[in-house]
Amino acid sequence: MSPRPYQLGRRQEATEQTRSSILAAARELLMTTGSFSGFTVDAVARQAGVARMTVYYQFGSKVGLLEALTDDLATRGQMDRLASAFRQSEPLDTLAEFITTFGRFWSTDRLITRRLRALAALDADFAHVVRARDERRREGARVIVSRLTAAYGKPAAEALDEAVAVLYTLTAFETFDTLIGPAHEPVDVAPLVNRIARAALGLDGL
Repeated sequence: MSPRPYQLGRRQEATEQTRSSILAAARELLMTTGSFSGFTVDAVARQAGVARMTVYYQFGSKVGLLEALTDDLATRGQMDRLASAFRQSEPLDTLAEFITTFGRFWSTDRLITRRLRALAALDADFAHVVRARDERRREGARVIVSRLTAAYGKPAAEALDEAVAVLYTLTAFETFDTLIGPAHEPVDVAPLVNRIARAALGLDGL
């Protein structure tokens, strides 16, 4: 006889609750640990109050855990809005919404984002996850620059790679984090980043 629906529902609910607890423990550990060596599957399991095999069961590996953590950050940072940026018919609107979306995202759990990106320089697992997501942003920048070139002839087609690198750099967490003051959030400087991007890409006056 198959398990009753309510039993399956309870199991699913318990699984999701355990997963959420582990992700919360991972966030807390990132905010409190003093070195990259402090962030391990064992340490996360202890923080969450579960067995280390439970973490492996839920996420498969340390990389899987980090990927889930960054996906959770993306969800809470409303990165789902990025799709609407690419549905804009006007390329300049796409550019502005692309920048605003990342400003909003970088405003979510800035300390964790700062730690994740700093640890990427020291730990191969962190580097794998951070670089994969940065490459998605680079590809998004390439799509936008290509649309701008097609619509306005700017940036010039022969300078496409350089223009992509500029937009990729301007939308990085480090750029937003450097431009803001202590009393502001990254999303607050999105208009400034947009103006810089338009100037750098030769789009002033459009």
